[in-house]
Amino acid sequence: MKMKRIIAFFAFGLYALSFNTNGQDMGFFKKKPTFNIDEILKKSDPTEIVMAIDEHLNQKSNYGEDIEVLTEPERVILFIENLEREINNGGFNQFYFNSSGDFSHETVDVLIKIGATKTSEIVRMANSEFPDSTVPKDRTKRQIQLEQIKEVANSTWEQCDQKFYQYEDDLVGLLLLFVKEHKSEFN
Repeated sequence: MKMKRIIAFFAFGLYALSFNTNGQDMGFFKKKPTFNIDEILKKSDPTEIVMAIDEHLNQKSNYGEDIEVLTEPERVILFIENLEREINNGGFNQFYFNSSGDFSHETVDVLIKIGATKTSEIVRMANSEFPDSTVPKDRTKRQIQLEQIKEVANSTWEQCDQKFYQYEDDLVGLLLLFVKEHKSEFN
């Protein structure tokens, strides 16, 4: 009887912890929506499809902190979407400053993989502003180098930003095609 009571108090305690101080349900015991690639691919807007996949991959990988949980095709989408988001929000300087810059060399590779060769050249040109064209994977080291090279690199990065904004490669179309070709690897 005493054990049942302890278990009941423990269960109630867990339940009580699922509410914040304002009494709002924090959703700990709610079933999380599942990701269904087939359902997402039924959407009519290609941009909406890519954004939904990107949102799922960011949540799944803890916004890139746990990249190893992603399949190779999932990483392709995450790297390219991170690039696009950063360039459109603050240019290459922001891309390198933030964690997305951890994967700057891999981003060139995945752009080539999906057939976005013009965009890969833009990223390669931007990467070349780092000593030996090597962007440090370590964010702190990269940020220190950014401070050292930004005065000279900014003009090249601004040119790269402008070229990127022209979207000579149809990134959404290429990503959508890539997802459809590797559909079974998105979970």
